[in-house]
Amino acid sequence: MLSTYTWPKYAAAPAPEIGTADVRRVPLVIVGAGPVGLAAAIDAAQRGLKPILLDDDDTVSVGSRGLCYAKRTLEILDRLGAGDRVVDKGVTWNVGRTFHRDREVFSFDLLPEAGHHRPGMVNLQQYYLEEYLVDRVRELPGVELRWRHKVLAVEARDDGARLQVETPEGVYTLDADWLIVADGARSPIRRAMGLDIEGKIFQDRFLIADVLLDGEPFPVEATERRFWFEPTFFAGQSALMHRQAADVWRFDFQLGWDADPEAERAPERVEPRIRRLLDQQGFGPIGFRLEWVSVYTFQCRRMKSLRHGRLLFVGDAAHQVSPFGARGANSGIQDTDNLLWKLALVVGGQAGDSLLDSYGVEREAAADENIMNSTRATDFMTPKSRAAKTLRDAVLSLAGEVPAGRALVNSGRLSVPSTYADSPLNSTDREDFAGWMRPGAPMDDAPVAGAHRWLLPHLGEGFTLMFFGAPTAAERDALEGLAAGPVPVRTLVVRERGAPAPAGLASVEDTEGLVAQRCDARPGTSYLIRPDQHVAARWRGLDAAAVRRSLARALGEGDAR
Repeated sequence: MLSTYTWPKYAAAPAPEIGTADVRRVPLVIVGAGPVGLAAAIDAAQRGLKPILLDDDDTVSVGSRGLCYAKRTLEILDRLGAGDRVVDKGVTWNVGRTFHRDREVFSFDLLPEAGHHRPGMVNLQQYYLEEYLVDRVRELPGVELRWRHKVLAVEARDDGARLQVETPEGVYTLDADWLIVADGARSPIRRAMGLDIEGKIFQDRFLIADVLLDGEPFPVEATERRFWFEPTFFAGQSALMHRQAADVWRFDFQLGWDADPEAERAPERVEPRIRRLLDQQGFGPIGFRLEWVSVYTFQCRRMKSLRHGRLLFVGDAAHQVSPFGARGANSGIQDTDNLLWKLALVVGGQAGDSLLDSYGVEREAAADENIMNSTRATDFMTPKSRAAKTLRDAVLSLAGEVPAGRALVNSGRLSVPSTYADSPLNSTDREDFAGWMRPGAPMDDAPVAGAHRWLLPHLGEGFTLMFFGAPTAAERDALEGLAAGPVPVRTLVVRERGAPAPAGLASVEDTEGLVAQRCDARPGTSYLIRPDQHVAARWRGLDAAAVRRSLARALGEGDAR
């Protein structure tokens, strides 16, 4: 029991399938109501699918677990209808500071430029996020959320999957056209089906402690990340400090592989460490209470393939990384952002089944990038040989003296949005563009004047053609023709500050010129944006035939290169 949070208990309704002879068939089943499964269910419902979401528990997660939610994830949560609650409750931060013993050797700013709606990072305990997502699910009529429904077995079939599900009232069978597996790192479904997962398990242990401090003000800046190599309050190891919601602080302590997990969780072992850290950081005689303590090991692994026919794996069920870098939940939510628009088009008959192969291509590459960065960070933080430690300590000493050495310090490269540079859905640029808003990149947000004050909400749930400037009569006809296709492409005109709105077309005013600047746009420039807000193609002028070819490619067919 936490003093700052009361877990909700959700009612487990009886399944209508219990006691019936016929096996019910449904379009989509999602297994696992953690952040990733809940995000998948919301996205599915908003796209017109009617998922059944199964979970073997009846409440949200215990302990803070996932903590840091990155800017791109916050933008996805905005589209899912939960972003404001997460940002309002959480602790916003952009600056991280790294120390070697008592000396600062490195710092970074996740959002060094203005003109973005969301911060670089928000800290929020996972149970709050899950509660907000459950609330959002309950607002949507298309989702059936079933608590205390445990999947006992899954049989993969050519036309879907058959599930055996256990409930307090009995067992039932359910056939699903599609199955999204979001049942966590241990994934009973993945294990039962004998599906591979490969990678590295790190031989080290870390202690997590959620701590409630008794008073304020705090001398330590409350909205920054602090990481120590070999701090004086915890000699020979590393430590991390974050502030969370409800004035709860998160502390991580490296214990070493030989540590006894049960012994290290004992308050008499944890509290002296917390006390020394607080004293060293200038908190003085402030009191504190332990809210939650856990000892964990971590791994960097992924499934060879995230798609197995009509079974689609997301989040920790598909890939795992160390917690340093905040790449777990952020990556999992980006999995669902990538997957659900594709699945909705396939189910709706607007795209072929092969479109879902691109989910594997894009998100497996993203997982590899996360694993690479996470492995490098972990190897730097926890060197496994005397030579590796000597090299690490030399880098830290150099960083304190030479600015160029600071780039070598690695206390966890924090989550950044995936850029699908090599995606088969991209169309190659035919003209020169400056900047990073190339095909495969997620569209940057920027301030605008319109129905919303920011660009991303104007992009909607489908394909959008961003057109810069005032369209001519011929361009208007071309844009209207694109909107009438089997997969419609809606137009969003981005007009200069003070320019009149074009009649009959959705538009925004680029109030600070940042949309055009970040897209290296001039009048006539056009960007085709995917439903997940990633760039599919761009041109210096509007060519309806080229847009149609790129749309076909973004749907998994044709060749726009």
